[in-house]
Amino acid sequence: MLDRIRPWLAPLLALSANSPFWQGEDSRYASFRSQVWSRWPSAGPTELFGSAKAYQDAVADMIATKTVLDPAMVYFDARLAQRYPTVEVRVADVCLHTQDAVLLAALVRGLVETASREWAAGVPAHSSRLELLQLAAWQAGRYGLSGELLDPLTSLPAPAETVLTHLLDHVHAALEDSGDHVDVRRMVRELLSRGNGAHLQKAAHARSGRLCDVVADAVRRTRES
Repeated sequence: MLDRIRPWLAPLLALSANSPFWQGEDSRYASFRSQVWSRWPSAGPTELFGSAKAYQDAVADMIATKTVLDPAMVYFDARLAQRYPTVEVRVADVCLHTQDAVLLAALVRGLVETASREWAAGVPAHSSRLELLQLAAWQAGRYGLSGELLDPLTSLPAPAETVLTHLLDHVHAALEDSGDHVDVRRMVRELLSRGNGAHLQKAAHARSGRLCDVVADAVRRTRES
């Protein structure tokens, strides 16, 4: 699962980007939280593992360095849960709207289900280079949905709407089978129309120039959603 979902994780960061301000200033990033998170030495995208054993060996090797203390400090963009037989996708920012969090959950479930089906069918994992995944994550954190993202299908720049369309196409069958397809398509349209949290925070700041008004607007939107 981890090997197959990794090219699609950066778009999840872009749609959830919601931290444009840092220490009272405009960071020029849609998700500066992702930049702070990336300072952890164990954070970010991963190479292909190839097997569950290879994943467990990688984690064990990291712990053996004593740089990380335990598996909980392995901050991959996606990792295996320790307590449950699940995949933890951790790349996203904190969504401003409840609906965006629901959309994120549905897309993650669709990605993991699609990966499971590809594995069962013997479809090989996409061999995206780690360097390109790192660039894609930076691009998503920098621009969110307001600029271009790296398209997982080509590793070339494309409009954010195009990349999200490709994501929806990729998980189409899984969303159809779970009954989420219509709602997810609608939520993506609404997100693109109004903008993500970073867009709305910057718009609030442009109206008054005061961060306290940005916080008040974020509280109002979160409560109303």
